[in-house]
Amino acid sequence: MIKFLVYVAIILTVVAVGYLVRVFELAQALKGKKQDVTERDNKLMGRTMLGLLVFLFGFTIWQLVEYSDKMLPEAASISGAETDALLDFNFAIIWIVFVLTQFLLFWFSYKYYGRDNNRATYFPHSNKLEMIWTVIPAIVLAVIIIFGLKSWNNITAPAAAESTIVQLYSKQFDWTARYAGKDNVLGESNYKLISGSNELGMDANSPEGKDDIVVKNELHLPVNKEVEFKFNSRDVIHSAYFPHFRAQMNCVPGMTTMFHFTPTITTAEMRQKTGNEAFDYILLCNKICGNSHYNMQMTIIVETEEEYNKWLSEKKPFLAPTETAEVK
Repeated sequence: MIKFLVYVAIILTVVAVGYLVRVFELAQALKGKKQDVTERDNKLMGRTMLGLLVFLFGFTIWQLVEYSDKMLPEAASISGAETDALLDFNFAIIWIVFVLTQFLLFWFSYKYYGRDNNRATYFPHSNKLEMIWTVIPAIVLAVIIIFGLKSWNNITAPAAAESTIVQLYSKQFDWTARYAGKDNVLGESNYKLISGSNELGMDANSPEGKDDIVVKNELHLPVNKEVEFKFNSRDVIHSAYFPHFRAQMNCVPGMTTMFHFTPTITTAEMRQKTGNEAFDYILLCNKICGNSHYNMQMTIIVETEEEYNKWLSEKKPFLAPTETAEVK
C-alpha cells in the first residue's frame, strides 16, 4: 500500500510541475515577453536528457533486481527448458536493442542540442541504412521463428508409444481428467452420450474404455516420463495452461487438440527448490471463458513413477460394473 501511495505521489508531482510550467508560460505571454529559446536553454535540456538516461537505466535495473523473485521458478519439463531458452534469446535481443536505441536517443539529444547559427543537415534518404535496418531485423526474426517452430514441432509431433495418455476435458468452469488405463488407449466418446452421470460422453460399448479412469480436482503425472495430453471442450474455447511446464493448448469444441511433455521435477522437489512447502503445480484456463473463468483451476501433482502407479491402482475404472446387493 505504501509503495502504491509513493507511485501516486510521484505521478501527481510530475503533473503538478507540468501545470506550473504551463502557468509560467501563460504569465510570460500576458506580460508581453517573447519566449525565445536560447542556446543556454538547449544545453540545459541536453544535460537533462543525460540525467534522464541514467535514471532510466538505473530504474530498469532496480526493477529487475526488486521483482526477480516474482518470476516463475525454473521450468519443470524438458520442452519447458527449451521454451525458456527461446524466451531468454528474445530477451537478450530486446535488451541489446533497448540499450542501444535509448542510449543513442538520449546521447544525441545532448550532443546535438540547438546552437546559435547552426543548421541541421538535410538527410532525406539512404539506401545503405534502409538495407541495414531491413535485412538485420529480418535475419533475427527468421532465427526466432525457426527456433520457435522447432520447439513447437517437438511438443506437437506424435508422442512415443509408451507415453502416458491423458484426456483433459474442459467445460464451464472446471477440468476433468481421463487416464487411458492399462491398455493406454482412450475409449470412444460421443457428445450425444453426455449426461449428469457421464459428463465426458464415454461409450460403454467401447472395449478400450472399460479401464479408463476419470478423476477431478487433482491431475497426477509421473516424473521423467512423457505424457501425451488430448484436449476437448464441451461448450466454448478454453485454454489449458501449464505455467510451470511452459505449455499451453486451446481446447476447441468439436475437435481434439494435443501435445506432450515430460515432467522433470516432482512436486516435493519443487517445494524444496522454492522453499515453499505449500507449493503446487497448477492447471489454469487461459481464455476468458465466462464469469467464473478465474476459478477454473486444477492442482497438478508430479511424483515418482512408483507413487503414480500406486495412486492410479487405487482408482476404479469409470465404466466398471457397480456392486449391487443380492436380492432375496
